[in-house]
Amino acid sequence: MDYTIENNMITVVISDIGAEIQSVKSVHTGEEFMWQADPKIWGRHAPILFPIVGRLKSDEYTYKGKTYHLGQHGFARNSKFEVENHTQESITFLLKDNEETRKVYPFKFEFRVNYNLMNNLLEENFSVVNKSDDTMIFGVGGHPGFNLPIKEDEKKEDYFFDMHPSVARVQIPLKNASLDWDSRSLASTDSFISLSDELFKNDALIYELHGHDNKVSLRTDKSKFHINVWTRNAPFVGIWSQYPKTADYVCIEPWWGIADRDDADGQLEHKYGMDHLEPNKEFQAGFSMTFHSDADSEE
Repeated sequence: MDYTIENNMITVVISDIGAEIQSVKSVHTGEEFMWQADPKIWGRHAPILFPIVGRLKSDEYTYKGKTYHLGQHGFARNSKFEVENHTQESITFLLKDNEETRKVYPFKFEFRVNYNLMNNLLEENFSVVNKSDDTMIFGVGGHPGFNLPIKEDEKKEDYFFDMHPSVARVQIPLKNASLDWDSRSLASTDSFISLSDELFKNDALIYELHGHDNKVSLRTDKSKFHINVWTRNAPFVGIWSQYPKTADYVCIEPWWGIADRDDADGQLEHKYGMDHLEPNKEFQAGFSMTFHSDADSEE
Protein backbone atom coordinates (compact mmCIF):
# COMPACT_ATOMS: atom_id res chain seq x y z
CA MET A 1 0.00 0.00 0.00
CA ASP A 2 1.19 3.52 -0.81
CA TYR A 3 1.08 6.45 1.61
CA THR A 4 1.42 10.17 0.92
CA ILE A 5 3.02 13.03 2.79
CA GLU A 6 2.87 16.53 1.37
CA ASN A 7 3.12 20.26 1.92
CA ASN A 8 2.74 23.27 -0.34
CA MET A 9 5.99 22.47 -2.18
CA ILE A 10 6.41 18.68 -2.46
CA THR A 11 4.27 15.56 -2.62
CA VAL A 12 5.97 12.31 -1.58
CA VAL A 13 4.54 8.80 -2.10
CA ILE A 14 6.03 5.91 -0.09
CA SER A 15 5.20 2.20 -0.15
CA ASP A 16 4.95 0.00 2.94
CA ILE A 17 6.95 -2.58 0.95
CA GLY A 18 10.51 -1.69 1.85
CA ALA A 19 9.38 1.70 3.22
CA GLU A 20 10.53 2.82 -0.22
CA ILE A 21 9.92 6.22 -1.78
CA GLN A 22 7.92 5.82 -4.99
CA SER A 23 7.62 9.44 -6.06
CA VAL A 24 8.68 12.97 -5.16
CA LYS A 25 6.89 15.64 -7.18
CA SER A 26 6.97 19.41 -7.20
CA VAL A 27 3.54 20.79 -6.31
CA HIS A 28 4.14 23.84 -8.52
CA THR A 29 5.46 22.17 -11.66
CA GLY A 30 4.46 18.51 -11.36
CA GLU A 31 8.05 17.53 -12.07
CA GLU A 32 8.96 14.01 -10.93
CA PHE A 33 12.33 13.92 -9.18
CA MET A 34 12.57 10.17 -8.55
CA TRP A 35 13.46 7.41 -10.98
CA GLN A 36 10.32 5.50 -11.92
CA ALA A 37 11.71 1.96 -11.69
CA ASP A 38 11.76 0.76 -15.30
CA PRO A 39 12.24 -3.01 -14.78
CA LYS A 40 14.18 -3.26 -18.04
CA ILE A 41 16.87 -0.99 -16.54
CA TRP A 42 16.63 -0.88 -12.74
CA GLY A 43 13.33 -1.87 -11.16
CA ARG A 44 13.55 0.13 -7.93
CA HIS A 45 13.09 3.74 -6.86
CA ALA A 46 14.90 4.28 -3.55
CA PRO A 47 15.42 1.03 -1.62
CA ILE A 48 16.38 0.89 2.06
CA LEU A 49 19.50 -1.17 2.77
CA PHE A 50 19.41 -3.25 5.98
CA PRO A 51 20.90 -5.20 7.76
CA ILE A 52 23.81 -5.07 5.28
CA VAL A 53 24.93 -2.61 2.64
CA GLY A 54 26.34 -4.03 -0.56
CA ARG A 55 27.20 -7.66 -1.15
CA LEU A 56 28.73 -10.34 1.03
CA LYS A 57 31.35 -12.64 -0.48
CA SER A 58 29.40 -15.63 -1.79
CA ASP A 59 26.28 -13.93 -0.34
CA GLU A 60 26.92 -15.52 3.05
CA TYR A 61 28.47 -14.93 6.46
CA THR A 62 29.22 -16.92 9.60
CA TYR A 63 28.11 -15.97 13.11
CA LYS A 64 28.73 -18.10 16.21
CA GLY A 65 29.67 -21.06 14.07
CA LYS A 66 26.56 -20.98 11.88
CA THR A 67 26.54 -19.91 8.24
CA TYR A 68 23.72 -17.67 6.96
CA HIS A 69 22.81 -16.77 3.39
CA LEU A 70 21.91 -13.10 2.87
CA GLY A 71 21.53 -11.41 -0.50
CA GLN A 72 22.82 -8.03 -1.61
CA HIS A 73 21.65 -5.09 0.54
CA GLY A 74 19.73 -7.36 2.94
CA PHE A 75 16.03 -8.06 3.30
CA ALA A 76 14.43 -4.76 4.36
CA ARG A 77 13.94 -3.55 0.79
CA ASN A 78 11.61 -6.52 0.13
CA SER A 79 9.86 -6.58 3.53
CA LYS A 80 6.47 -5.21 4.46
CA PHE A 81 6.67 -2.52 7.13
CA GLU A 82 3.99 -1.42 9.58
CA VAL A 83 2.93 2.22 9.58
CA GLU A 84 3.53 3.42 13.12
CA ASN A 85 2.70 7.12 12.71
CA HIS A 86 1.34 9.15 9.81
CA THR A 87 0.63 12.89 9.62
CA GLN A 88 0.34 15.22 6.66
CA GLU A 89 4.10 15.93 6.58
CA SER A 90 5.61 12.91 8.32
CA ILE A 91 5.40 9.12 8.38
CA THR A 92 7.21 6.39 10.33
CA PHE A 93 7.49 2.77 9.20
CA LEU A 94 8.43 -0.12 11.51
CA LEU A 95 9.98 -3.50 10.71
CA LYS A 96 10.46 -6.08 13.46
CA ASP A 97 12.36 -9.33 13.31
CA ASN A 98 10.24 -12.37 12.52
CA GLU A 99 10.61 -16.05 11.74
CA GLU A 100 11.72 -15.33 8.17
CA THR A 101 14.31 -12.67 9.06
CA ARG A 102 15.82 -14.88 11.76
CA LYS A 103 16.53 -17.57 9.15
CA VAL A 104 19.05 -15.23 7.51
CA TYR A 105 19.89 -12.81 10.36
CA PRO A 106 19.84 -14.09 13.97
CA PHE A 107 19.15 -10.85 15.82
CA LYS A 108 15.96 -9.43 17.31
CA PHE A 109 15.42 -5.82 16.36
CA GLU A 110 13.11 -2.91 15.70
CA PHE A 111 14.00 -0.97 12.55
CA ARG A 112 12.24 2.32 11.89
CA VAL A 113 12.33 4.52 8.81
CA ASN A 114 10.94 8.02 9.22
CA TYR A 115 10.26 10.55 6.47
CA ASN A 116 9.69 14.17 7.38
CA LEU A 117 8.95 17.12 5.08
CA MET A 118 10.03 20.71 5.68
CA ASN A 119 9.45 23.00 2.69
CA ASN A 120 11.41 21.39 -0.19
CA LEU A 121 13.55 19.30 2.20
CA LEU A 122 12.82 15.62 2.79
CA GLU A 123 14.47 13.89 5.75
CA GLU A 124 15.02 10.13 5.71
CA ASN A 125 15.82 8.94 9.23
CA PHE A 126 16.80 5.48 10.47
CA SER A 127 16.45 4.01 13.96
CA VAL A 128 17.70 0.56 14.97
CA VAL A 129 16.90 -0.85 18.41
CA ASN A 130 18.66 -4.04 19.50
CA LYS A 131 16.13 -6.35 21.18
CA SER A 132 18.62 -9.22 21.38
CA ASP A 133 20.70 -10.36 24.33
CA ASP A 134 23.86 -10.15 22.20
CA THR A 135 25.58 -7.23 20.51
CA MET A 136 23.80 -6.61 17.21
CA ILE A 137 25.99 -6.22 14.11
CA PHE A 138 24.42 -4.44 11.14
CA GLY A 139 24.67 -1.91 8.36
CA VAL A 140 22.07 0.50 7.02
CA GLY A 141 21.85 2.87 4.09
CA GLY A 142 19.77 4.78 1.58
CA HIS A 143 19.71 4.23 -2.19
CA PRO A 144 17.58 7.01 -3.73
CA GLY A 145 17.53 7.16 -7.52
CA PHE A 146 16.99 10.59 -9.08
CA ASN A 147 15.61 11.47 -12.49
CA LEU A 148 17.74 13.51 -14.86
CA PRO A 149 15.34 15.87 -16.67
CA ILE A 150 17.37 15.95 -19.86
CA LYS A 151 15.77 18.19 -22.47
CA GLU A 152 16.14 17.95 -26.24
CA ASP A 153 19.04 20.42 -26.30
CA GLU A 154 20.83 18.72 -23.38
CA LYS A 155 22.82 15.55 -22.80
CA LYS A 156 23.76 13.51 -19.74
CA GLU A 157 27.26 14.99 -19.80
CA ASP A 158 25.75 18.42 -19.02
CA TYR A 159 25.12 17.16 -15.46
CA PHE A 160 27.75 16.84 -12.75
CA PHE A 161 28.29 16.09 -9.07
CA ASP A 162 29.57 18.74 -6.71
CA MET A 163 30.74 17.61 -3.25
CA HIS A 164 31.13 19.83 -0.18
CA PRO A 165 33.33 20.39 1.70
CA SER A 166 35.58 20.79 -1.32
CA VAL A 167 38.32 18.31 -0.41
CA ALA A 168 39.87 15.18 -1.88
CA ARG A 169 38.39 11.89 -0.58
CA VAL A 170 39.57 8.31 -0.56
CA GLN A 171 37.81 6.26 -3.24
CA ILE A 172 37.37 2.49 -2.80
CA PRO A 173 36.91 0.61 -6.08
CA LEU A 174 34.78 -2.50 -6.47
CA LYS A 175 35.92 -5.73 -8.07
CA ASN A 176 33.38 -8.53 -8.50
CA ALA A 177 31.07 -6.67 -6.06
CA SER A 178 33.72 -6.71 -3.29
CA LEU A 179 35.89 -3.80 -2.15
CA ASP A 180 39.25 -3.86 -3.96
CA TRP A 181 40.94 -2.77 -0.76
CA ASP A 182 44.53 -2.51 -1.96
CA SER A 183 43.49 -0.27 -4.88
CA ARG A 184 42.14 2.59 -2.74
CA SER A 185 43.23 5.99 -4.00
CA LEU A 186 42.77 9.69 -3.36
CA ALA A 187 40.07 11.03 -5.69
CA SER A 188 39.66 14.59 -6.93
CA THR A 189 36.32 15.26 -5.23
CA ASP A 190 37.41 18.86 -4.69
CA SER A 191 36.29 19.54 -8.28
CA PHE A 192 33.19 18.69 -10.31
CA ILE A 193 32.60 15.05 -11.31
CA SER A 194 31.10 15.03 -14.80
CA LEU A 195 28.28 12.55 -15.34
CA SER A 196 28.44 9.97 -18.13
CA ASP A 197 27.42 6.36 -18.69
CA GLU A 198 31.08 5.31 -18.68
CA LEU A 199 31.52 6.72 -15.19
CA PHE A 200 29.90 3.53 -13.84
CA LYS A 201 31.56 0.93 -16.04
CA ASN A 202 33.34 -0.44 -12.96
CA ASP A 203 30.22 -0.25 -10.75
CA ALA A 204 29.56 2.37 -8.06
CA LEU A 205 31.88 5.20 -7.08
CA ILE A 206 32.46 4.77 -3.33
CA TYR A 207 33.99 7.49 -1.17
CA GLU A 208 35.05 7.51 2.46
CA LEU A 209 33.45 10.34 4.43
CA HIS A 210 34.66 9.37 7.93
CA GLY A 211 31.32 10.34 9.45
CA HIS A 212 31.68 14.04 8.70
CA ASP A 213 28.76 16.07 7.32
CA ASN A 214 28.93 16.22 3.54
CA LYS A 215 26.71 17.52 0.76
CA VAL A 216 26.54 15.85 -2.65
CA SER A 217 24.78 17.94 -5.29
CA LEU A 218 23.49 16.82 -8.68
CA ARG A 219 23.49 19.88 -10.90
CA THR A 220 23.67 21.30 -14.40
CA ASP A 221 24.67 24.69 -15.75
CA LYS A 222 21.84 24.46 -18.28
CA SER A 223 19.02 25.11 -15.78
CA LYS A 224 18.18 25.76 -12.14
CA PHE A 225 17.44 22.07 -11.58
CA HIS A 226 19.47 20.57 -8.77
CA ILE A 227 19.16 17.98 -6.03
CA ASN A 228 21.19 18.13 -2.82
CA VAL A 229 21.85 15.15 -0.56
CA TRP A 230 23.20 15.88 2.93
CA THR A 231 24.85 12.71 4.19
CA ARG A 232 25.08 13.95 7.79
CA ASN A 233 27.19 11.46 9.78
CA ALA A 234 27.48 8.72 7.14
CA PRO A 235 30.95 7.13 6.89
CA PHE A 236 30.53 6.32 3.17
CA VAL A 237 28.64 7.50 0.11
CA GLY A 238 28.06 5.62 -3.11
CA ILE A 239 27.21 7.14 -6.50
CA TRP A 240 25.77 4.67 -8.97
CA SER A 241 23.77 4.08 -12.11
CA GLN A 242 23.16 0.88 -14.05
CA TYR A 243 25.78 -0.12 -16.64
CA PRO A 244 25.91 -1.20 -19.43
CA LYS A 245 22.13 -0.72 -19.39
CA THR A 246 21.68 3.03 -19.20
CA ALA A 247 18.93 5.55 -18.56
CA ASP A 248 18.53 9.11 -17.38
CA TYR A 249 18.89 8.61 -13.63
CA VAL A 250 21.58 8.38 -10.96
CA CYS A 251 21.69 7.28 -7.30
CA ILE A 252 23.38 9.12 -4.42
CA GLU A 253 23.60 6.68 -1.50
CA PRO A 254 24.58 7.55 2.10
CA TRP A 255 25.82 4.40 3.85
CA TRP A 256 26.43 3.26 7.40
CA GLY A 257 27.93 0.00 6.18
CA ILE A 258 29.63 -1.24 3.03
CA ALA A 259 30.24 -4.32 0.87
CA ASP A 260 32.70 -7.00 1.95
CA ARG A 261 36.36 -6.30 1.44
CA ASP A 262 38.05 -8.69 -0.97
CA ASP A 263 40.10 -10.04 1.96
CA ALA A 264 37.03 -10.61 4.21
CA ASP A 265 37.08 -13.85 6.19
CA GLY A 266 33.28 -14.21 6.26
CA GLN A 267 32.97 -13.78 10.03
CA LEU A 268 30.23 -11.25 10.82
CA GLU A 269 32.14 -10.01 13.88
CA HIS A 270 35.06 -9.08 11.61
CA LYS A 271 33.09 -7.50 8.76
CA TYR A 272 34.42 -4.07 7.84
CA GLY A 273 32.20 -1.00 8.23
CA MET A 274 29.48 -2.56 10.40
CA ASP A 275 27.89 -0.95 13.45
CA HIS A 276 27.91 -2.83 16.76
CA LEU A 277 24.95 -2.09 19.02
CA GLU A 278 24.64 -3.26 22.62
CA PRO A 279 21.40 -4.89 23.86
CA ASN A 280 18.46 -2.48 24.35
CA LYS A 281 20.44 0.40 22.83
CA GLU A 282 19.33 2.53 19.88
CA PHE A 283 21.28 3.59 16.78
CA GLN A 284 20.13 6.66 14.85
CA ALA A 285 21.25 7.97 11.49
CA GLY A 286 19.80 9.64 8.43
CA PHE A 287 20.19 12.02 5.54
CA SER A 288 18.29 14.84 3.87
CA MET A 289 17.40 15.71 0.30
CA THR A 290 16.31 18.99 -1.25
CA PHE A 291 14.66 19.20 -4.66
CA HIS A 292 14.83 22.20 -6.98
CA SER A 293 12.92 22.30 -10.24
CA ASP A 294 14.05 24.35 -13.20
CA ALA A 295 10.89 26.46 -12.77
CA ASP A 296 11.43 27.01 -9.03
CA SER A 297 13.13 30.10 -7.71
CA GLU A 298 16.55 29.69 -6.15
CA GLU A 299 16.58 29.55 -2.31
